[in-house]
Amino acid sequence: MDIVKIIGIAFLAVIIIIILKQYRPEFAMYVSIIAGALIIFMSIGKLDGIIKLLNTISNSTKVNGQFLGILLKITGIAFLTEFAVSICKDSGETAIASKVDMGGKIIIIAISVPIISSLLETVIQVLP
Repeated sequence: MDIVKIIGIAFLAVIIIIILKQYRPEFAMYVSIIAGALIIFMSIGKLDGIIKLLNTISNSTKVNGQFLGILLKITGIAFLTEFAVSICKDSGETAIASKVDMGGKIIIIAISVPIISSLLETVIQVLP
């Protein structure tokens, strides 16, 4: 059960952070970043099965394969942005966190333009 390992890493990191904040608070952020990165790397292994399933569905429904790549990039950007925002907030830098969040949203919108334009073209073709 991978979720048990992830929760174990999270609890261990929280305990270490609580202890470090009493004696060496400057190291607490490093433990948080390392634990977060470790959890992300443990979770990335599960993406292979999801990507294969999405490719199978895409091929069977004749959906443009480019769209699948765009959706995966958008998902990756969302996860990385959320991770960076959490680290910034944990460090007490909420202003930077909000800028990272806004930057992630703008990049997601920019990347999704081909999907939006294709959807609009389809709607225009359907309408009389």
